[in-house]
Amino acid sequence: MSSPARRVSVIAPCRNEREHVLAFCDAVAAQRLPNGVAIEVLVADGQSDDGTRELLDARCAADARFVRVDNPGRIVSTGLNRCLERARGAVIVRMDLHSVYEGDYIAQCLAALERSGAANVGGPWRAEGDASMPHHAPGGATQRDRSRGATQRAIAAAFQSRWVAGGARSRDLGYEGPVDTVYLGCWPRETFDRYGGFDETLARNQDDEHNLRLVRAGATVWQSALIRSRYRPRASLAQLFAQQRQYGYWKAFVMKKHGRAASLRQLVPGAFVAALGALAAASLAWPVARVGLLALLGAYALYVAAATLAIARSAGLSLLPRLPLVIAAYHFGYGLGSLRGWVDVLVRGAPSPAFGVLTR
Repeated sequence: MSSPARRVSVIAPCRNEREHVLAFCDAVAAQRLPNGVAIEVLVADGQSDDGTRELLDARCAADARFVRVDNPGRIVSTGLNRCLERARGAVIVRMDLHSVYEGDYIAQCLAALERSGAANVGGPWRAEGDASMPHHAPGGATQRDRSRGATQRAIAAAFQSRWVAGGARSRDLGYEGPVDTVYLGCWPRETFDRYGGFDETLARNQDDEHNLRLVRAGATVWQSALIRSRYRPRASLAQLFAQQRQYGYWKAFVMKKHGRAASLRQLVPGAFVAALGALAAASLAWPVARVGLLALLGAYALYVAAATLAIARSAGLSLLPRLPLVIAAYHFGYGLGSLRGWVDVLVRGAPSPAFGVLTR
């Protein structure tokens, strides 16, 4: 058995992931590790009721490196913390069931941690449509799959674009250096001993909050382009809108906790939606406000058109018809969520239970 100094603890939360859990376990088991390094894999199950739990138990029985951890809280932050309580490794690596990992993912995390001396390291957040969804299948039974595949590719392309992400370093696939937050993460155990675990009052954005906590305390969060994974985004506009609404909602509570945003770009969607709402309401009484409303809508339409052309030029012209609605779903979902979050921060003083249920 490896000593704790040469053990890596992989932690992963999940709930109702029957279609992904075994592929995830296979991918982690196939990781090419440095000599002398062993892993344990702690998967926190949030009371799954779709067969995930049974599949996971079977894998744990067949491979002693895998351990199922109960997560009665059923959200990501509680799952991560339950894993941390059980983890025995000197290094903690978070992985997600909806990502695909290069075979040296863990090895590159360890290398980046060693050369940077950072409190947390990770790779860029790369979104990619599922290639298994048919591109050119004939109509009929596969028409829905074709549509979902094209929509997912449009969502992934928009996710990666500066026009949508606002220049977030975490979407820059070639960047190496300090960042305000990073995808997933790899930490020396001492990071959690010193700065604490994940905030269990947050159903989302717990990783952003934790990284903001590190940066505000003077620690370094480091991104390495050599740490490579591919994230599978949502495959429908409704799923994307619901996801972004939750991200915007919980970001307000992160800002309340720290008294600031990690980046000004996080405030833009909420300010834009608020301005639209204010001008629309004012236009009922003052005709001059209609001019401002039409001007703002016109400017946004031009922005979306320019963004659509820029993204389609690099990702494929076949995505052109879907991109305007995808871009709007990102912005309006996040913006509306932000406004609702601030209402609950300032009026309720606590999160709404309706936003405590994660969407996929």
